[in-house]
Amino acid sequence: MEFFANTPVRLRAEDLQRHLRIDNLPQWCASIDKVLSHEGDRGDIYCVWGQMRVRRDVIRDGVRFMLPACINAVQWTVTAEGNGGVTVHCTSNRPSHEADFVESLQQFVTDWKIGLENGLPRVVPGAVREDCDCGLWMA
Repeated sequence: MEFFANTPVRLRAEDLQRHLRIDNLPQWCASIDKVLSHEGDRGDIYCVWGQMRVRRDVIRDGVRFMLPACINAVQWTVTAEGNGGVTVHCTSNRPSHEADFVESLQQFVTDWKIGLENGLPRVVPGAVREDCDCGLWMA
């Protein structure tokens, strides 16, 4: 299954790669409660689905996170779009799931969208939202 969210916050891929790290995942997504441990691009988190191992990869235009031991092979990317904005894309390895799991995946993607809209302007001076006429968001 696939889930998408788009946000008008305009950021460069380098900003996403610098600021989206395992050690600060709960800052960006309310579905991630806490980081239990981390070392570089690997760690353990506690999230809506319980305790999970997480891995981070820098990819073209952003960052990919994956839960390698997750039975559903959940992974998500946060990427800067060439025309402005940021996309969150989350996948699992099955074409269908129980309704409560689908709902949790949808909420996970929504939480990332909200976190990006609320969080990145705090840490990235000059981040711009296209949906308001306020110009530059300053920290």
